[in-house]
Amino acid sequence: MSGDFSGIDLALVVEARKAMRNAYAPYSRFAVGAAVELDNGTIVRGCNFENASYGLSLCAEAVALATVNTHGGFKRIRAIAVAGGPIGASPDLPSAIVTPCGRCRQLIREARDVGGADIRIVCTGAHGDQFQTFDIDTLLPHAFGPANLA
Repeated sequence: MSGDFSGIDLALVVEARKAMRNAYAPYSRFAVGAAVELDNGTIVRGCNFENASYGLSLCAEAVALATVNTHGGFKRIRAIAVAGGPIGASPDLPSAIVTPCGRCRQLIREARDVGGADIRIVCTGAHGDQFQTFDIDTLLPHAFGPANLA
């Protein structure tokens, strides 16, 4: 689904874009911010955090989800917004919509399965009013999850 921002989606996008400003991305020069909406309206942010050894880098979604888990767990998540784009890109140029990477899709799937509630995923670029909304089964069909380990 795509369209104009409204209500909490806009608030989530604003918070994800704020989180982008704190991204530590000296290697990729690509900032990503994430904002997670909890069942009580609280919004928890995360940003990407790179490392010279690349494999130790953390995605914005992973940071935000780990922070949520320390504050009460996955059962409280209702939505996550992801915003990203090249550092220093002109706001006058079109901003492509950024979606979670495969690893983060798996983390969102785990949060959904453990929490027991659907998670709305709002994806947007660094600026502009274009966005798309997904559910995790659309972004990660046929995923491996907790039920596979039962």
